[in-house]
Amino acid sequence: MVRANLNKDPDDVSKMFDDVAHRYDFLNDLLSLGRTKAWRRVVTSIIAPKPGMKILDIAAGTGSSSRPLVDKGAEVTALDFSHGMIEQGRKQNKNINFVQGDALKLPFEDNAFDVTTISFGLRNTSNTDKALKEALRVTKDGGRIVVAEFSHPVNPIFKKIYLNYLMKALPVIVKKISKNPDAYIYLAESIRAWPDQAELASIMRDSGFKSVAWQDLTFGIVAVHIGYKA
Repeated sequence: MVRANLNKDPDDVSKMFDDVAHRYDFLNDLLSLGRTKAWRRVVTSIIAPKPGMKILDIAAGTGSSSRPLVDKGAEVTALDFSHGMIEQGRKQNKNINFVQGDALKLPFEDNAFDVTTISFGLRNTSNTDKALKEALRVTKDGGRIVVAEFSHPVNPIFKKIYLNYLMKALPVIVKKISKNPDAYIYLAESIRAWPDQAELASIMRDSGFKSVAWQDLTFGIVAVHIGYKA
């Protein structure tokens, strides 16, 4: 398979996710030690989906982030760049509206959604600022963006343990359980290179979002950032 690099060429990233789509959710749960579902529950509670709410789930993958939003009655559009992810998602989630599209050029009108959200996908775009500006464009005035992304543990001791797992143990594990270990090595590298909580908040503000704040999950392994469109 093609291994994406940290330049995040869109074709390489798309091909990488196409190749791992059929086992992506399972391996994510395994490698996060089962925390993925708990993180998604927090994101869902922050979004507070309800009937009539229009939500765009960017980089939705197979729809695991969209599923709880749909189950609460919201009108959800699940967008992803990877054809393989969408095809797998349609098999797993028959009643989710999947759309193939680019986070850097969203195929929607201005002010179309009450909430835009992106879970564990913003760091895989080739231009974070452009992706955020596109999300801002399609969000209604007064609406929100909710970004869940891997971040930087705040405790120095735990951070060292976590980074050792991420960069040393994880590659060994995935080589034993996955036919495409390079994809997960790339994901580990992309997590380590990603901005910390305050840096991402600053990037979101520079992109036009207001009142940006964040909530750390699991000691800062993940952070959920919330911003508003004025």
